[in-house]
Amino acid sequence: MSRIGRKPIPLAKGVNVEINGSDVVVKGAKGTLTRSFHPDMTIELEDNTLHVSRPSDSRQHRALHGLTRALLNNMVVGVSTGFTRRLSVEGVGYRAEMKGKTLVLHVGYSHPVVIEPPANLAFEVDGRGKQVTISGVDKELVGETAAQVRKVRPPEPYKGKGIAYEGEHIRRKAGKTGKV
Repeated sequence: MSRIGRKPIPLAKGVNVEINGSDVVVKGAKGTLTRSFHPDMTIELEDNTLHVSRPSDSRQHRALHGLTRALLNNMVVGVSTGFTRRLSVEGVGYRAEMKGKTLVLHVGYSHPVVIEPPANLAFEVDGRGKQVTISGVDKELVGETAAQVRKVRPPEPYKGKGIAYEGEHIRRKAGKTGKV
């Protein structure tokens, strides 16, 4: 049996779950998330915990078992505490700033790059403009948006300039050597 799929999902205080067949709605302090799951997976709410079970031990059902449980857990954690992803902007003259709710990146192009936040997502920039925080309730959307922001100017291996995830290790290369 799936080790992840077997684990029950405890519900935090203030989190409500509605199960309508294969559709699940999770409501919490931070917001509401809705998702449809595979109809073969059985999702049950007992004693303030969610349990996911599968009908058989086929390869597809085993894979869906762990996936369904992980997605449900991300929904519960998202509406109770939320998710954040931090990006650091490195380089001379590189900076990020907020104009209203939009993120404006100055990263070495002839023009500033403007990024609109998707619904239920928020951008924050520190005072120096070197750190961008993306926060929201949907883990998938937070990660995808962070990847889109990073894609504007990925870190390069020679000087390390660009936008990188916080804690990301950038493999550095040696530059050209002079004549000996």
